Amino acid sequence: MTLPRLALTLGDVAGIGPEITAKSLLGHDELRARCIPVVIGDEAAMRRGVADVGGDPDVVRVIASVADATNTPGTIELIQVGPSLEAVEQGVLSAEAGDGAYRFVVEACRLARDGEIDGIVTAPLNKAAMHAGGHSFPGHTELLAHEFGVKNYSLVLSAGELYFFHLTTHVSMRQAIEDITFERTLSVLRLAGAFARSMGKPNERIGLAGLNPHAGENRIFGDEDADILQPAVEAARDEGLNAVGPLPGDALIPAAVRGQYNLAVVCYHDQGHAPFKAVYGDDGVNITVGLPVVRVSVDHGTAFDIAGKGIAREASLVLSLERAATLAPGWEHVWRAAQESPNPTA
Repeated sequence: MTLPRLALTLGDVAGIGPEITAKSLLGHDELRARCIPVVIGDEAAMRRGVADVGGDPDVVRVIASVADATNTPGTIELIQVGPSLEAVEQGVLSAEAGDGAYRFVVEACRLARDGEIDGIVTAPLNKAAMHAGGHSFPGHTELLAHEFGVKNYSLVLSAGELYFFHLTTHVSMRQAIEDITFERTLSVLRLAGAFARSMGKPNERIGLAGLNPHAGENRIFGDEDADILQPAVEAARDEGLNAVGPLPGDALIPAAVRGQYNLAVVCYHDQGHAPFKAVYGDDGVNITVGLPVVRVSVDHGTAFDIAGKGIAREASLVLSLERAATLAPGWEHVWRAAQESPNPTA
């Protein structure tokens, strides 16, 4: 069996990305039986990350292309992207590191477009650093969508068989409310349905969380649930999707955690992220649905406060590599299903 080739972007090198990458690739040899990981990043930062966890920096091997990877346990094979980031200080917000994190993702996308890799796994970047480096994307998800030229996509938090799709992500609450339109809601419901079909579950129930407390309580707490979300659910059901809602978020999310819903759509970042991280912690990952290749990421940030101390946990990155390796062989079906779901008009 041909193993999937995964581009592992190093993220912001001032943060814990190099450290958790070192721990994942040097301490979990079982990953080598599931995928061929190639780090897309910076040699100096990677060598420092290995040293931070008590390893020999010489295990880092720079290669010219993914095809050169040998997948040898005890080594880290890396493609150098751009100038060295050796001067970047750990734990300090840096425009240079933010620009590097951006370049790593762009290179991974190029490799995917050229058919050299089967999936992308991302260590965390820092949004403020990326902005300081001259790249004004809200985050990884939006940057990836831009690079692949897609508009119909969703950030999806996943743990086990549970998937939280998001209508909005890295925007202010005021902007999130403006961005939640009938078109966007229907589009994400369609995307969730397409994802379910790709997994062989065309009748999977999709729960939509309400925007306002109690899903508006018959317009007492706002009109958005009745005027935007409910019509989108009805339109989705008319198209054959098993969509339900809008349901009060404090009812839907606990029900999903208990296994009563495997697919849930939430309205804004913290409505999904806060309870998900509280329950699943390192057992969760971030998947971008709607891209031509699988992309899985850790569900945590750069943790500047502990960078370089050798204490960062690699569990979420290991899980991300495992999940990407599992999804990559069948991702063409997910991509095809997403393309069959019409793009939003807003």
